[in-house]
Amino acid sequence: MNDVPSQPWSLMMRIYKEIIPNVHRELDLWRKKAEYIPNEELRTQAIASIDSKTFHCEGGSIYALLALYPDRRKEVIRFIVAYQTISDYLDNLCDRSTSLDPEDFRMLHKSMRHALTPGVALENYYRLREDQDDGGYLHDLVLTCQKVLDQLPGFTQIHSGLIELAEHYCNLQIHKHVIHEERVPRLKRWFSENERKLPAMSWYEFSACAGSTLGIFCLVSYASNGEVDPEVVHKVKEGYFPWIQGLHIMMDYLIDQEEDKNGGDLNFCFYYESQDRMIDRLLHFFKMADRSAKDLPHSKFHALITRGLLGIYSTDAKVKRQRDVQDVLKKLMRAGGMSAYYFYWNSWIYRKVKA
Repeated sequence: MNDVPSQPWSLMMRIYKEIIPNVHRELDLWRKKAEYIPNEELRTQAIASIDSKTFHCEGGSIYALLALYPDRRKEVIRFIVAYQTISDYLDNLCDRSTSLDPEDFRMLHKSMRHALTPGVALENYYRLREDQDDGGYLHDLVLTCQKVLDQLPGFTQIHSGLIELAEHYCNLQIHKHVIHEERVPRLKRWFSENERKLPAMSWYEFSACAGSTLGIFCLVSYASNGEVDPEVVHKVKEGYFPWIQGLHIMMDYLIDQEEDKNGGDLNFCFYYESQDRMIDRLLHFFKMADRSAKDLPHSKFHALITRGLLGIYSTDAKVKRQRDVQDVLKKLMRAGGMSAYYFYWNSWIYRKVKA
């Protein structure tokens, strides 16, 4: 059994030693499977989602450090990599395909709900699109998730929380990938259906909060240790959605502004009335994420995650080309303090070595 890291240096040491090697081992297996997908379009998108989004699996798998037993930790990483690979693969299929049919997107993302319920019958998730034959790739990903969850001693306690978070995620993916004219009206309507249950925020901030899988990974990791107290499930769910997940995805959109503007893509940062307002709201999300972390078991670990998000996104190559984004990140980094700067320099060195 290992303790959960509570200091920046111990967290990074465990990430390099335990997390990254296991993540790459799992991803190598999925990439080999992807190479044998018969349909060319599905094969292309499956490979591209792994090659270009390895970072998502590396980051998500940090939550496996909440799993206290080494054997179970490896299983949690197996789940996180498989589930995040489904997410990234479907995002590519929806973002880069010719289909703009919300029912097609709904059918594809049914796989993400099924992945969270062991024993549920699998379906043809490609039923509403032209490209069909993936050689069992998506089914294998779903079954891998189901098998891991089925062995978790605390799965029963977290299941409803997993489904709730997944519903938000899947609904976002459906609404944001339809034809351009319908995206914002659909997202606003969806927000109005949920607004009374949320703290004060805008429709685009709510959409960002829904777009992260971190809460799911956190719950699964805790469930590997034994039965999970319902109060812990509630606190994780409420802490991660909206605040920590919202911070995560708003950071992602923040650094993607130039890219999304050039590509004509939806970016939730575009809807703030001014840069000052955006800075105020991002600082608010960071403060609320930090406050939420204090209420969780292993609160120092979760606080490190919030600072890690600031530091790691600040080192992305896209930031260099965007002076306005640099100004925003400087203010966020100051709020994050020394831990955020530690993660910044660590991430900067890691990116240099990888390059």
